[in-house]
Amino acid sequence: MSDYLHLLLPLALMCGAILYTSVGHAGASAYIAIMTLFGLAPEVIKPTALALNVLVSAFISWRYIRNGYFDKRLAVLLIAGAIPAAYLGGYVQLDAKFYKPLVGLILLFAGTRLLITPSTAQIATLNPPKARTAGAAGAAIGLLSGLTGTGGGIFLSPLAVFRRWTTIRQVSGTAALFIFANSLAGLLGNFSAVRSLPTELPVYAAAVMAGALIGTRLGLRKFDIRGLRVALALVLFVAGGKFLFG
Repeated sequence: MSDYLHLLLPLALMCGAILYTSVGHAGASAYIAIMTLFGLAPEVIKPTALALNVLVSAFISWRYIRNGYFDKRLAVLLIAGAIPAAYLGGYVQLDAKFYKPLVGLILLFAGTRLLITPSTAQIATLNPPKARTAGAAGAAIGLLSGLTGTGGGIFLSPLAVFRRWTTIRQVSGTAALFIFANSLAGLLGNFSAVRSLPTELPVYAAAVMAGALIGTRLGLRKFDIRGLRVALALVLFVAGGKFLFG
């Protein structure tokens, strides 16, 4: 990678972190898409995305939970199911012929989600899930997250809202803590298998943490960032297409 691209990649990662942390997510799908477009190898992308997710989700969990956006019961049930499944998913190294289309589809889904503005109306009647339902959902999302290097927030948030598991406000902090546990378990599983992390990780980590500082501030203030949302959606679509057809 040229020196110019070495400088541009952290800036792109920071922009991805700004957008995702503004809605309580850590940004793994954005990091994967960006690193894919910059030509990084899948074996580098997966652990890097998980490591960045751990850092960012730890920070945003603290920010959102401190402001009361958190459902303790739901988070505990989801995480209990997710941790062993995410560890297993992180440990498994999928062959490229399976990994690429799976990640490609997830990126396309994430891009579509960015273009659909979620409703900010409060849910009138909640329907908290049974323990086995939440545990099973956490396990399914955890396994998929570990296999692909994502955090699972793009699946959990719409599911929790659609099923009325908690309030709109509490989804952000709940998803952030779930993403942290998910990503940490996936990273530990991946490290157990490959025993290495990219040397450029500290630079990327500094970039996404700077983005998280900005993004969480904008999210808590309900700042309108539709332009950045559309731009990142396009990046996700292009990267998804590259995984599927490139």
